[in-house]
Amino acid sequence: MTIRQATVADIPALESLLQDVLQVHHAVRPDIFKAQGQKFSSQELEEMLADPDKPILVYEKEGQILGHLFCQIQEAKGACLEPMKTLFVDDLCVAESARGQKIGEQLYQYALLFARKNGCKNITLDVWNANGGALNFYQRQGMQAQKTRMEQLIDQED
Repeated sequence: MTIRQATVADIPALESLLQDVLQVHHAVRPDIFKAQGQKFSSQELEEMLADPDKPILVYEKEGQILGHLFCQIQEAKGACLEPMKTLFVDDLCVAESARGQKIGEQLYQYALLFARKNGCKNITLDVWNANGGALNFYQRQGMQAQKTRMEQLIDQED
């Protein structure tokens, strides 16, 4: 088992895992997420792989990519904000066939070390409230709510 920076050769595996994530999101919010599609094009993935502020980590076992972690290093700036670096987790996914093997926990723990090494004060992410499995996972990792984004759906008249 290895957790490492993704390479261009990993793009097909990343695209497959991104489709797994899309399926989870579609299941909980079909009003927002389509059943099929690409979050990032191959070209966008290549550009991200070249950007040191947008690391993509993969969990590899016996030559097979079983999980990924897309991150962004962000810096708070503003007259009323304390300067602070944050590691934002944009996407964490474990292949459906490999779930339950603690791969997500290993990726998350690696992200904590990565954040610490890069001078980040915290790790943040967005999670859909309807995705109970993800909420429970992140709470088990020690995360707590920082803020809540609320919505009210508006009925559209025909």
